[in-house]
Amino acid sequence: MNLTLKIWRQDGPQVAGRLAEYQVSDISDDMSFLEMLDVLNEELITKGEEPIAFDSDCREGICGMCGLMISGHAHGPEVTTTCQLHMRSFKDGDTITVEPWRAEAFPVVRDLVVDRSSLDRIIQAGGFISVNTGAATEANNLPVSKPKADRAFDAATCIGCGACVAACPNASGMLFMGAKITHLSELPQGQAQRDARVVSMVNQHDHEGFGGCTNIGECSAACPKEIPLDVISTLNADFRKAKQA
Repeated sequence: MNLTLKIWRQDGPQVAGRLAEYQVSDISDDMSFLEMLDVLNEELITKGEEPIAFDSDCREGICGMCGLMISGHAHGPEVTTTCQLHMRSFKDGDTITVEPWRAEAFPVVRDLVVDRSSLDRIIQAGGFISVNTGAATEANNLPVSKPKADRAFDAATCIGCGACVAACPNASGMLFMGAKITHLSELPQGQAQRDARVVSMVNQHDHEGFGGCTNIGECSAACPKEIPLDVISTLNADFRKAKQA
């Protein structure tokens, strides 16, 4: 395939950005989107030009590092991570616009790289348990029903990529936070700090500059791990209960 790429270039957080246009050719259908960017960067380096900065790590859809806005869609036209998006999702001659996540809580570092440490600070605010478990115990000592175990596991699949924030018109982090709250709220170990946890995490979420949820649903639609919207209901219920306590 031969493609036209319009890619966001920004030299630093305090510098105005711009869209730069590039041409790439002989792109295989079997390449991942990041491999296609690798090809472009090799060409830029050969020409003595500055390569495009973008985040990636495992390239297996696990770590959540690779998030990009691709032609207006978080991670691109498929429900997957950017590293698992393949070029067969595009057509020869396409023009593709590539931008970083757009959110006040995700400031641009350089080009397509954003600082998502705000998500880490939400986790630090309460997304943990501090129960003294002592030595490892027999698993059956703490029975968990199958529905609760399944829901906790589904919520725990969140990889913190930030696609939910990027897709939300309000740049809300409620799906991410709801996944973390639900994961721990469904398990016995998470009960001791349940009320304090949700209040601390919501306060940190608002402090970081994330927007509020207005139930549009774009977050869940864009989530590569298909986290359901009902985790936000759990978050809201826990928050109301904690504030009334």
